[in-house]
Parts: sequence; structure tokens; C-alpha cells
Amino acid sequence: MSGPASRVRRLVLVLGDQLWLGNPALVGFDPAQDRVLMIEAAGESTGVWSHRARIAVFLSAMRHFRDELHSADIPLTYLALDDPQCAAGTLADRLALAMETLRPEALWICEPGEWRLQQDIEAVAQATGVELTWHEDSHFLCSRTRFADWVRGRKEWRMEHFYRAMRREHRVLMAGDEPLGGQWNFDTDNRRAYPKAGPGAIPEPARFEPDDITQEVIALVCERFPDHPGSLDHFGWPVTRAQGLAALHHFIDERLLGFGPYQDAMWNDTPFGWHSLLSVALNLHLIYPREVIDAVEAAHHERGPQALPLASVEGFVRQVLGWREFIRGVYWQQMPGLKTANHFGHQRALPRWYWTGETHMACLRDTIAQTLKHGYAHHIQRLMVTGQFALLAQIDPAQVADWYLAVYVDAIEWVELPNVAGMALYADGGRFTSKPYIASGQYIARMSNHCTGCRYRPADRTGPQACPITTLYWYFLDQHEAELKANPRTALMVRNLARLESDERTALRDHAQQVLTHIDAL
Repeated sequence: MSGPASRVRRLVLVLGDQLWLGNPALVGFDPAQDRVLMIEAAGESTGVWSHRARIAVFLSAMRHFRDELHSADIPLTYLALDDPQCAAGTLADRLALAMETLRPEALWICEPGEWRLQQDIEAVAQATGVELTWHEDSHFLCSRTRFADWVRGRKEWRMEHFYRAMRREHRVLMAGDEPLGGQWNFDTDNRRAYPKAGPGAIPEPARFEPDDITQEVIALVCERFPDHPGSLDHFGWPVTRAQGLAALHHFIDERLLGFGPYQDAMWNDTPFGWHSLLSVALNLHLIYPREVIDAVEAAHHERGPQALPLASVEGFVRQVLGWREFIRGVYWQQMPGLKTANHFGHQRALPRWYWTGETHMACLRDTIAQTLKHGYAHHIQRLMVTGQFALLAQIDPAQVADWYLAVYVDAIEWVELPNVAGMALYADGGRFTSKPYIASGQYIARMSNHCTGCRYRPADRTGPQACPITTLYWYFLDQHEAELKANPRTALMVRNLARLESDERTALRDHAQQVLTHIDAL
């Protein structure tokens, strides 16, 4: 590690998910007095047992941004993972060492994407006696303060209400004061399964061949993290702003049309469907939500509703302007309690096959296999396959959240934790969701071809071929009957229990216990 000869006036710490020149901590930067600090830390990859592609995404994107800063003649101290002069493993440890060497008068930083990092950085600043200034993350369209104002006094936090407010505030897909097309939400048009014959030809998503920097990173990850899960053989994620923009325009030109109707559909060996795969570039701040939304809206107006239907456009905008902004606000409102939330008191260990995909359940086998191969699964696979099973199987929410944070290349805690603990697992008791997201195996049979050829039958609750998801779904209803009966959105599910005779309920409970006891052998 090398630093300037004289003391630094202002040290700007740029984290691995803040890779854009518009970083607010760089405002007023004076190259003659100030310096940027970037830190690669092994602890950020081992805190959870991170997928090797996730590690490579962050390291490659950081090193490309390092070179961008150099090209802009911005003074930079870059602490690389393989720097022999810096042995400390955690980001906080390496930051403390850098503060001793650089001796800054002040530390400036954009708001982080993780509560833990915020606490660690504040602790280092306090221990070193350096004045710390946090800067509001201008990448997002709704600040943490703005979201706190929105939720204040509300008994229910509902994304749909927030989304409409954001549409009005930012003038997105609006016709005067009314939503374009006369309705706010085209969700009912966007829940189709693929035809029985299959999805047909889906244009491939943009893929970027690893350049010299990325290849160097891949080799480093293989050397330093050989026992970590996941493959690097198919690595093609965007790691620069130019690649992020290319991925955006490729999605709009080739895949947005089919995203709307088929965003919930699943099919064997179809890992990407019609999805955008823009979350990596967005979450690293390589591209900006406003430019993404503007580009999609412009394409709709230029091409017309026949070529690019409003339902597809609105469905995508809702993910970026609605859900993404909403979930970040929820994260900061609920931390740190969300990290340990466990509404149902579930304590079961995560099945071993979550790390291997070696299960007889075809839907979980396919989803986990593609996750290990690419570091990716789309939102229905995460919510209604791996997430739902974890809820029904009574898995400890903290273990599930750690798994999601580890295995997905786009995972940063602000987006991962509320989606997992709050949405998929209902661990917070429904603070921002109106019900647990549960369904029997027949939902998966309807939305995919996974059940064809599976050893389990999605319609069977008990018996040797009963689908474990179906068994555990009915068992969940049985175990939480009173709570679910009191919820208007789940009351109908519980009423179906009345169809079961007493001996059928007993058989269901007995079979569910067998499933849970032998969960690693499913």
C-alpha cells in the first residue's frame, strides 16, 4: 500500500457497490488535497460462503472502476486482495490501517448498502478520531429520509401505494395526472405460464467475454476461494458502465417484449427466461434507475403499444421504480431487527442440498443447479421455489438469508434481506406484505414443466410420491390455522382444511414429520 507524502484533507471511501463517478462523496473533490480509497477485503467474501461468481463480479467491477478513476486523474489508494502488504481480512481492519497511513482530516462516504458496514465504518472513524460525513445515495430515486417520511403514521406499508406516489412524483408513465393507459398496474396481464409446447426461442441476454482484468480476477478467485460454491465457467456479467448500458439496450431491443407476460414463468434449463439481468449493473451503480426507466419509457413511445405493449413496459418499471426503491426503504426502516426476525420461530438447519442441488425435487434441483452455474435465479424462482420451500420446511430465516446473500451475484443486503426475510419467509410478521407467500406444488406445476418427470406428484399430500411442497403446504395451514384464518387473504386456504377428515389430518401430520425428519434425503 502506498500513500501521499503529506496528510490527506479528505479521504473518500468508495465501496464495491458504489462504482459511479456521480458518487455524491466525490462532490467538491480536490485532487491536490483529497484522495479516493478503495478496499478489497476477503472478509466481504467469507462473512457468508459467497458464490465465486459473486466475488468475481465485485472484484472485477471494482478494478475496472479503479482504472476509470486513474484515467480521470483522481488520486487513488487501492488495496487489492492480493496485496502482500495488507494482510488484514475485514474491510474495517483494512480501513483502519489505511487511516493510519493516509492520516486524513475527514472521511467522506456515500451511504452503504448494508447496516453492518455502516456500523463498522463509524466505529473505525470514532476509534481513529477522524470526522466522518455520510452522503445521501443519489443513485436512488427515493432517499432513506423520503421513505421514512412516507411510512410515518402508516399502519400498512404497501408497495402499490408507494409505487403510485413515485410514479406521480417522478412523472413516469403518466398522462397528465392519470396513469398512462388508464390503470396503474397491469400485473394480471403479466402472470402467464409458457405454452405447453414450451417457451420457444427466447433471445439470449447480453453476455460479456471476460477481458484481461476479469480473467485476472477469475484466476485470483479460483486461487483464494477454491472451496467456495459455484462455477466461474460461464461468467459473462457486466462489470463496467459501458457493458451495463449495452445490457440495458439489448434487453429493450430483444427481451422486454416478452418480459411482461412471462416474468413469472419457469421452464427446465431456461435459467434467464425473458428477464433483464440488469440487477448486477444497477446494484453496483454502473447504470442508474432513472436512465433505465427513461430508456424503457422512450422505447414504448417510439415503437408504439403494438410493438411494445404497455403491460410489459409497466411491469418492468414497477420492478425498478416500485419494488427496488420500496425494498431499500423497508430495509433501513427495519434494521437491525430484520436480521434476527423469526415470526414463526423456525429453527431447522438449511438442507445440505441447497449448496449442491442434489435433490429429487425437480423444481428445486433445476433452480439450485442454475444458481450454482450462473449465480442467478429470477424472482419467482427465488420467492416460490427456494424461498417458499424454506418457509414451509421451517428453516431458520437467518440461515436462509445468508444463503441468498452468498449465492446470487446481485445480492447486497439492502435488497436481499427484506426480500428473503420479509417477502419469502414472512419472518417479520408481514410488516410490508399482506400474507405469507405459500402455495402447493400445483402452483409450480401450473407455472412450469418442472413436475413432468419428477418422482413426486404435485397433487398428492401424502403417500410415497407426495410432493414435499404440497405436503408441507397443507401442514403449514394446519399448524397456523388460527393466524391464517384471521387474514382475509389466506382465510380461503384454511377453509379448505375443513374438507379433510380427522384421519386425513392425522396422516398429513405424520407424513409431514417424516418429510421434515428426512429433509436432506428429499
